[in-house]
Amino acid sequence: MPGRMSGTQHERGVSKAAGASGDRPQPHGLPEPPDQPEPPPAEPPPSEIDEPVISVLVSAPVWREALDDAPALCRRAGRAVLGALGAPGAPVELSITLSDDASLRSLNARYRERDAPTNVLSFAFHDLTPDTPLPVAPPPGERLALGDVIIAFETVRREADREAKPLADHLRHLVVHGVLHILGEDHEEDGQARRMEAKERRILAALGVPDPYAPSPDDAEVAPI
Repeated sequence: MPGRMSGTQHERGVSKAAGASGDRPQPHGLPEPPDQPEPPPAEPPPSEIDEPVISVLVSAPVWREALDDAPALCRRAGRAVLGALGAPGAPVELSITLSDDASLRSLNARYRERDAPTNVLSFAFHDLTPDTPLPVAPPPGERLALGDVIIAFETVRREADREAKPLADHLRHLVVHGVLHILGEDHEEDGQARRMEAKERRILAALGVPDPYAPSPDDAEVAPI
């Protein structure tokens, strides 16, 4: 399945590189699907199909050591994005992986040709747009897989410490940012960045997270990467 990958070193500035990643990436280091088909799973009731599914994989144990409710925070942030865009009960699914700098550096080098860790990478499985975020309908009784968001602990921890903000707040910001990328948002141009940041502020405010773009106490500027 074609995929689109987005990444950002989301600090005081905004920057993103995107490109076609070819076949659907296997960002979690999982083996390729077996050649022989497996028996189809039992079809869940319609009421379950109508609910979005947000799977959270903690591949770096340090996340649980630093923030034991990190998976729950990620799920709430992901659902908040879908709810804000008018799709709280859409039959969709997405994956969030709480990883580390080593994994993000490898993925960043492979898909963006940048041999350095970054805070978040988004792998979108569809070319969605902000105006029509869910134009692809899944087959009856199935969910539409939207993509993967992968977040690096060490980089996120450093950014949170430098900006004097709680790790939980910065994590939720990056989840919101990553999911918006999957749904077609971008920030390569000034107008795009303003629109995306406005959505982030509104969604995060509903989650009780302060404005991540408010000037820091020392008003320090960090150049985009």
